[in-house]
Amino acid sequence: MPADQGVSRAANKRWWDADADAYHAEHGEFLGEADLVWCPENLRESEAHLLGDVRGKRILEVGCGSAPCARYLAQRGADVVAFDLSAGMLAHARAGADRTGIPVPLVQADVCELPFADACFDLAFSAFGAIPFVADSAGAMREVARVLRPSGRWVFAATHPMRWAFPDDPGPLGLTAIQSYFDRSPYVEVDETGVPAYVEHHRTMGDRIREIVAAGFVLEDVIEPEWPEDFTGTWGQWSPERGEMFPGTAIFVCRLPG
Repeated sequence: MPADQGVSRAANKRWWDADADAYHAEHGEFLGEADLVWCPENLRESEAHLLGDVRGKRILEVGCGSAPCARYLAQRGADVVAFDLSAGMLAHARAGADRTGIPVPLVQADVCELPFADACFDLAFSAFGAIPFVADSAGAMREVARVLRPSGRWVFAATHPMRWAFPDDPGPLGLTAIQSYFDRSPYVEVDETGVPAYVEHHRTMGDRIREIVAAGFVLEDVIEPEWPEDFTGTWGQWSPERGEMFPGTAIFVCRLPG
């Protein structure tokens, strides 16, 4: 069924508020208390250095969840503000700050309607935190561009576009395409009354690049992390078996002209 930005926002806020506890019970150890993990392939910022030197930089985390990434950057001298659509996720972020003693300003917001002034951040990033769940992803790109200063950097991880054609299965069933890569219909789960309760959106690689460029960014790199040979973990449909065959994540490295 169709799901515009309003429907997607309401459904996903409701979903992540309800699922926040279970999500962190399952994935909290992997994400860490103060670490920046870009994707289920276990690529960490301490190895990838996609954000560069963050000391003294004003940074916005888009879709922070429990904010371990923001705390990781704060430990390294960054001035970080983190936001998420979900109050349930932000409750875990506050608890994480209490446990670690690393406070980070937290805001509840929608990436398509950012409550920040123009040109007030040096850098923005999202580690799987928001973009796949946004109907108006072109608008999200424009909003991030608006709040960044000239030469500002925008790095975001999202599910790899080719994943859309395959079922969400970490085993052999997940290796056979079942629908068209070009089918941009959203994935929608509904509750017992038929109201959307979870929404995820697909963009092809070309769609993503066009939205990035249309927002005024220069696309500097696209990283497709390979599954580490010594990493045996699984995360939903991500697994060593699938990771050996095709990427599950795409990380887009963008900047505004200076």
